[in-house]
Amino acid sequence: MASIYTQADSNTRKTWFLITGFLVFIIAVGWIFSYAFNNSAILIIATTISIATSFTSYWWSDKIVLSLARAVPIEHKDNPEIYHIVENLCITAGLPIPKIYLIPEYQPNAFATGRDKKHAVIAVTQGLLNRLDKTELQGVIAHELSHIGNKDMLLSTVVVILAGIIATASNMFLRMSFWGGRRSDDDNKAGALMAVLGILAAILAPIAATMIQLAISRKREFLADASGALLTRYPEGLALALEKIAVDNTPMQTANTATSHLYISSPFKGKQAVSWFTKLFMTHPPIQERIKALRDMKV
Repeated sequence: MASIYTQADSNTRKTWFLITGFLVFIIAVGWIFSYAFNNSAILIIATTISIATSFTSYWWSDKIVLSLARAVPIEHKDNPEIYHIVENLCITAGLPIPKIYLIPEYQPNAFATGRDKKHAVIAVTQGLLNRLDKTELQGVIAHELSHIGNKDMLLSTVVVILAGIIATASNMFLRMSFWGGRRSDDDNKAGALMAVLGILAAILAPIAATMIQLAISRKREFLADASGALLTRYPEGLALALEKIAVDNTPMQTANTATSHLYISSPFKGKQAVSWFTKLFMTHPPIQERIKALRDMKV
C-alpha cells in the first residue's frame, strides 16, 4: 500500500513528466510551422502574444473567477467554524491565512484561487457548509490549502501559457495557409508533405494541448488529495466528503467551463462519464478513483 508521501511524490513526478512532454510538443509543432513557411518569426510572434495575454489574465484571474462564481467575502462573525478550520490548518501547513469567500449555491463544492500564497482565496459553497460535518470540512479545506501550498496556481498558469502558444501559433498557421503563405519550394514532394503536416498539426495541436492541460489538472487533484490528507492526518475525512459530494446532484447555476477545473469536483453534475475516451477530456479524475487512492494510503 502506498503512503501519503509516496503518493505525493509519484504525482509530482508524473506532472513534471507531462510538462516536459508539453515543452517537447511545442518545439516540434513550432519547427513544423517554421519549416512550412520558412519563417522562424512566426513562433516568436505567437509566443510573445500568448505570454503577454496569459500573464495579464494571471494577475486578474482571482477577481474574474470570484465574479463568475458570484462569491462574496465572509468575516469571522459570519461563520466562526469555517474560519477556525482555515486558521488551524494554515498554522499546521505554515501558510498565510487566505481570504474566505462564500458562493451562494447549494451544490457542495469549493475551490482555491489567487496568484500565490500571499494573495490566495478559498471559496466554499453554502451547500458544502450545510452538508459536511467538521472532519469532512477539514478534509476539503486541507485539499484547497494544498493547492495553494503546492503552487498549483502557478503551475496552472504555466500550462495555460503553453497551451496558449499552441493555439495562437495554430491559428496563425491556418490563416497564412489560407492566404498562400507557404514556402516557395512547395512544388516538390517534401515541401508539399510538410505543408500537409503543418495543416494537420495546426488542426490537431490545440486538441492535443488541451488534453495535456487537462491531464496535468487531473494529476494536481490527486496530489492535492494526498497533501490534504497529510495535513489533517485523516484521509477518511476527505474520502467521506468526496462521497457526499459525488452523490449530490444539485445543479450549480454559476457553473462555467472556464473555471470548472478549479473546483474540488466538477460542478457539472450528471454530465460525467467514465469511458476511457471521456476521461481524456475530464478536468477531474473520477471521484471513486480519488476515494480509493485516499483509502489505500497509510498515514
